[in-house]
Amino acid sequence: MDRFSEIEALDRENVAHSYGRFPVAIEKGKNAVCWDFDGKRYIDFTSGIGVNSLGFCDDGWQKAVTAQLSKLQHISNLYYTEPCARLAKTLCERTGMKKVFFANGGAEANEGAIKAARKYSFDKYGEGRSKILTLKNSFHGRTVTTLSATGQDVFHNFFFPFTEGFEFLTAGDLDELKAHADGACALMIELIQGEGGVVPVDEWYVRAAAKFCQEKDILLIVDEVQTGIGRTGKLFCFEQYGITPDIVTAAKGIGGGLPLAAVLFGEKTEGVFAPGQHATTFGGNPVCCAGALEVLDRLDDGFLADVAEKGGYLRDKILKMPHVRSVSGMGLMIGIELETAVKSADVVRAGLKTGVLLLTAKEKVRLLPPLTITSGEMDEGLEALAKALRAG
Repeated sequence: MDRFSEIEALDRENVAHSYGRFPVAIEKGKNAVCWDFDGKRYIDFTSGIGVNSLGFCDDGWQKAVTAQLSKLQHISNLYYTEPCARLAKTLCERTGMKKVFFANGGAEANEGAIKAARKYSFDKYGEGRSKILTLKNSFHGRTVTTLSATGQDVFHNFFFPFTEGFEFLTAGDLDELKAHADGACALMIELIQGEGGVVPVDEWYVRAAAKFCQEKDILLIVDEVQTGIGRTGKLFCFEQYGITPDIVTAAKGIGGGLPLAAVLFGEKTEGVFAPGQHATTFGGNPVCCAGALEVLDRLDDGFLADVAEKGGYLRDKILKMPHVRSVSGMGLMIGIELETAVKSADVVRAGLKTGVLLLTAKEKVRLLPPLTITSGEMDEGLEALAKALRAG
């Protein structure tokens, strides 16, 4: 039995079948290149769905993580650790936010944001003002409550009843927002709807909604689980829109490959949680925070400008490829709209043969390459993508 067959059999027999895996087992990788157990080479245009912000096995990231691992891998949040405190300081200084709560993943961060919004409103106004407004076509996680906040019916089947207190709005319809404002404590939005098809929300609407929420003391929560940590060419996408959220959530790329998430609180919300009112066992894990400090240290203005430039290069090349109708997104978060006869899932499968790892987002092909991807790796991946498009 070859190595792939052995691994596939072990997985099939022992892992819950909640993933539709492709017939590939990845053995190792470096930056935007990885290899399977047969030695086949792939350009990774996925970065683990936006997680490996510095690519596979970055030297500086490995050094930072290994150094911390040799000192302290975990300690209860009953005690202080330096990596956690330093990372929170860095995030606050670079965003203008005031406090940070660390969690493990995007859904958990969004749960924390929802709890914070409801407690803020309860503390200030009492009961009856707990509704969270979100957008249709949104995606905020797979826990019962974050599924309740997700405005896509496709994710809702089987799991009823859901947490109450969520209403879905149409992006771009300010009148609808105003009509649903009574009883609302927060508006929760993705600035680019990633799982919804890499769809940027119109800037005029975001700014108008932010202004309205500020006037009504409705908290603005920006879900940056996928758009944050340099993905769009700024540290956070809300900078691209010129707004100041009350709460921001981040995950995926922040840890550089280790599970880490953050809830960032602004002036209104920085004191909302008192000791014992919210917690998580692994939040602020020192090894994960050490990796995140390396990620943030690398993401300076020059690095972020390069991310924007790389994104522009990829979009220009992709627009000239066969079967491509349009390209959406920002920075290195890219959605490819295909001609009707071409299916995104078929293109992704074809990419495995031509040597490129791709994602889907509804009917689109989605790209989330490592932020460190080189020009040579981009060109190699683009060549493989063009071949996959022709085959798809």
